[in-house]
Amino acid sequence: MGTGRMGSPTACGQVGARAMAVTDAESGGPEDLEQATAVFTGVRPRLFGIAYRMLGSAAEAEDLVQDVWLRWQAYDRATVDSPAAFLATTTTRLAINAAQSARVRRETYLGPWLPEPVDTGADPYLGAERGEALEFAVLLLLERLSPTERAAYVLREAFDYPYRQIADIVQLNEAAVRQAVSRARRRVLVERRTPVTGAEQRRLLTAFVTAARSGDLTALEELFAADVTSYSDGGGAVRASRFPVAGASRVAKYVKAFAGHFWSGVDVGWASTNGQTSALLSRDGQAFAVLTVNASEQGIDQVLWMMNPAKLTAVSISPDAPRPAQGS
Repeated sequence: MGTGRMGSPTACGQVGARAMAVTDAESGGPEDLEQATAVFTGVRPRLFGIAYRMLGSAAEAEDLVQDVWLRWQAYDRATVDSPAAFLATTTTRLAINAAQSARVRRETYLGPWLPEPVDTGADPYLGAERGEALEFAVLLLLERLSPTERAAYVLREAFDYPYRQIADIVQLNEAAVRQAVSRARRRVLVERRTPVTGAEQRRLLTAFVTAARSGDLTALEELFAADVTSYSDGGGAVRASRFPVAGASRVAKYVKAFAGHFWSGVDVGWASTNGQTSALLSRDGQAFAVLTVNASEQGIDQVLWMMNPAKLTAVSISPDAPRPAQGS
């Protein structure tokens, strides 16, 4: 996903053209629409950042932000004191509703559900304000929160909104918001080990790719934390394990078992997704998987195989990403 997807007025303008006649009649003509477009374009990266962190899906976040744009066009903007606050509030409330619906859908999802990778190498605006609540490990933990708790955490930790403003947005009192953020923060701190540095994460990922390609059981086990878990998201569209595989020995044997056929003819590129390095796997020029690892001082905690074709459209190989280790 490049910067044009989030920051450019192009997407806004394409949708805006369909509603221009209505907007001109209600809000004062083309000049008013031009100003409304400029305001929306200025805050659009933040709106997308909120929606994505709430939903874990770039496609759903994009649709939601377009819905906010249409509402902004049709609204009586003369009554809005703070457009940025109005748009953030609209985005968050729609995202809370969308997250509730997504929970129901994911109950019938085939196999493990993983967040859709977003290309933070091509789209630095996504994490420009604060990178919190963007990494895969945190997004997976946030799935366990209620949508309102998640919204409060995202607004506070990722965008540093004041508690009073968050209370207005999520329609709770300030004390309840402080409690919600505190609970969410504790859950993330307790359930997630302290992550390694970005450089160490890249090193471990590169070493994992090398060991996985060769089926080196000993090397794999040495990279893993004792309770490592491997998750494969195929969404029912491609062949992938429908159950997580846990434990260093089991995950190592699992990876070794399919090494011979899985890696045949595979080219490995490197991308920056969700603020961390991922391997982009392709065959015959067609990307078929995004692979990344989360790690702590104990070693690799999680191996994430994103193989659902619908979730691979927003990631591209980065020329500045680290190169694989020799032989990978």
